[in-house]
This record gives sequence, structure tokens and C-alpha cells, in this order.
Amino acid sequence: MQGMNRTENISKIAKICVYCGSGGGTDPAFIEAATAFGTAMAQAGIGLVYGGGDVGMMGAVADAVRSNGGSVTGIIPEFLLNRERAGINGDGLIVTADMHERKRKMFEMADAFVAMPGGVGTLEELVEQLTWAQLGRHKKPILIANIKGFWQPLCALLDHMKALDFIRAGMDFELLVADHVEDILPKLQKAAAAVPEAAKDMPPAVADRL
Repeated sequence: MQGMNRTENISKIAKICVYCGSGGGTDPAFIEAATAFGTAMAQAGIGLVYGGGDVGMMGAVADAVRSNGGSVTGIIPEFLLNRERAGINGDGLIVTADMHERKRKMFEMADAFVAMPGGVGTLEELVEQLTWAQLGRHKKPILIANIKGFWQPLCALLDHMKALDFIRAGMDFELLVADHVEDILPKLQKAAAAVPEAAKDMPPAVADRL
């Protein structure tokens, strides 16, 4: 299964970009979820694109993918190499000049995005993808893994923005929510199957401006 390419993968998802914390949080359920999701990805023949770190949630999901024979690509800016202990990745570690280049490469290599529990960096990466989707720049599925209700405050804030008409008609976006790890891949696969391939990718000229 690991050798599948994008056209052969019936789910239309060959690689998932996972945003998550360089820490593990105070609840063991978060690391357990990262490990379970990494295992599920590898067993489904889906590769991982992630921030390249070898600690916290990032390390847990990458270790699980690797341990189960899956493909792992880490992308990390040079200034974080020591701070986040860059992992040894089966498909190599891509070192970028800055955060902007890192996020662009993560976008280009992934067919879908999953945000697991994390900190400000995880939130920033998630919100940037939501913004690009809201502006109609791509239609790749975006999902939050709402482990033990971690993302509930964000969901409430988005509902608040909609209620006050700051997210208006025509500016909405689809944010998938999975409360359990076993629901993540089915939700992503269903969403990906409904989107034409041509609508998923951001035009190069637009990506350059972002």
C-alpha cells in the first residue's frame, strides 16, 4: 500500500499534513490520539507531512507512522532544527529558509489537513488554511481532531463570528470536526471524493503572493 500514488489511492488522499504541538499537553489522551492516528494513516497507506520535530505530539504521530511502515516527510525551518529536535524521516527532512516556505511546501505536498491538539503555532497554521479556503484558493479538506473537546472553544468562537455576521454568506468554509480518531480518515475521504482534483490546488501565482 505504501507504493500507491495519488491516482491509484482510491481515497484521493495520498498524504495528510498534520498540525500539532511540539509538546504533549497534560492529558495522556492527546499523545495516545496522535499515536493512534499515525498508526491508522500508515495502515491506510497514507503518508505524513508534518513539522519535522521529534518531540511532543509531532514526535508521537511521526513515530507511529514510521513504526507501521508508513511514509514520513518532515518540513522544518532552519532556525527550529535544534529547538524541535528534527526527526529522522523515511522520505527525508526538508529544511526551509523560513516559516513561509515551510507552510507553502506543506500545503503543496498534502491532500488534506488535520489539526490535532497544540499551541499557538498549531492554531496559526490551521487558521491560515481556513483563510485560504474561505478566499476560494483551494478546496482540500481541513479537519480538527477534537480530542476530549480540545477545539471546542474555537468552534464556539467561529459560531460567534457567524452569529455576528463577521463570517458572512459567501465567506463560509467547511471545517470538518472529528471527536474520535477512528472518524478522521472516513470524514476526510468522503470530503475529498466530492472535490474535483483541479479545485484542490492553489494556482502557483496565488501561492507566491501568499
